[in-house]
Amino acid sequence: MTQRGDAAPADGGARRRRGGRPAEGQPVIDRAFALLAAFDGDHRAQTLAELAQRSGIPRSSALRLARSLVQAGALERLDDGRYVVGLRLLETASLAPRGHGLRSVAMPYMEDLFHVTREHVLLAVRDQTEALLVERLSARDASPVRYRVGGRLPLTSTGVGLVLLAFAPAAVQEHALGTFAPGQGDDDVRTPADLRRVLAEVRRGDHAVGHQKSPWRMSTVAAPVRDGDEVVAALSVVAPGVGSPGAGFGPAVRATARAISRQLAQDTGRALPPGGAGGEW
Repeated sequence: MTQRGDAAPADGGARRRRGGRPAEGQPVIDRAFALLAAFDGDHRAQTLAELAQRSGIPRSSALRLARSLVQAGALERLDDGRYVVGLRLLETASLAPRGHGLRSVAMPYMEDLFHVTREHVLLAVRDQTEALLVERLSARDASPVRYRVGGRLPLTSTGVGLVLLAFAPAAVQEHALGTFAPGQGDDDVRTPADLRRVLAEVRRGDHAVGHQKSPWRMSTVAAPVRDGDEVVAALSVVAPGVGSPGAGFGPAVRATARAISRQLAQDTGRALPPGGAGGEW
């Protein structure tokens, strides 16, 4: 089910003024999205009180919004009174060309890559200043991985993120460089200067290789997926160990990403819309 990813709760999504009321003139649609954004991988079912607290919406308003969203199918109410994301959102999300549309084109190639590597195969797109995981194939006995389908990944500390950031508009790159802090990058990326160097290497080599020792030893190799001249997604393999395990899959990852790109270029019926890589922000 498509939900808000593993980013921080949207507790600032609804601006509040004295007395706990939403800011004057705040559209209902904004409050509805703030309520939906209160759900994430760790909060899949919530009481009304929890929804109100995490969304920053007064309880009475949260109740009215929740009732309307239940009627529309965007939320469902369990027998114990808690709310969960409704199937209507899944139905609507299935029409997103940068999500399921891209996934339907890429999946046969991802399955081939998965059978070759028997490790995690990830497909992600950029959504403003984060990466959004569109699909993940994993063997039953594969090493642990932190990210789920529909979850959000940082651009500066994941293989797919570095690829998407390297080919993002200059404004997005400068924002990432300007806000970068120690601990936000790959083990080899500790300063903004390191990040700038790595992004240049990704553009030059048309792929990213990275590794992390915490919370467990992992390596990754990622390559861009293009629709014409535009990078619209990133494909990666994540494997246990630091160094050669992930990097050794480089040729297969790059070849698979090129195959998906060729299919996107040929399949005009499913071509992604302009600005498919996430726009300026």
